[in-house]
Amino acid sequence: MDTHQARDKFLATMLRIISAGSRLQAIHEPADDDSAWTPVMRERFEEERARWVKQLDEATEWMVDHLETFMPTWPSDHLRGLISTYVATARWVMISERQDDKKAELLCELTSPVWEVFGSRAWQRGPRLLPQSIQRLDTVVEAIHAEVDRRIDAPMP
Repeated sequence: MDTHQARDKFLATMLRIISAGSRLQAIHEPADDDSAWTPVMRERFEEERARWVKQLDEATEWMVDHLETFMPTWPSDHLRGLISTYVATARWVMISERQDDKKAELLCELTSPVWEVFGSRAWQRGPRLLPQSIQRLDTVVEAIHAEVDRRIDAPMP
């Protein structure tokens, strides 16, 4: 895979995460007493949500499995570190025991600042946007780690 193909696939994978994650966040299961939803529609709805979750799983899995094809294509250790942190954290969120809606929310929060850097080519336009995006990613990563630390430190029931 050449440099441009590797980067294009990485960018397309980030868009898939944003798209599938946004759909999961936007479309919620109807109330049990909503008579407009037949059992068939409820089943189809759940199948569709499961498909979107699968897209998130496949996207984060691809990024982890192919990190060495796209990460080295960027020109600085700082950019490569940003990618590495993002990919590892995104996969970790996906394989966690969180609910699917929470996974989607966190994956979108993680992906958005990384997309701002790489999808908009901010890394080529100079240092203006890069620090803000890095800070946003760091904030989300820290919040994810703090959440896990709180669970680990919580007393067993």
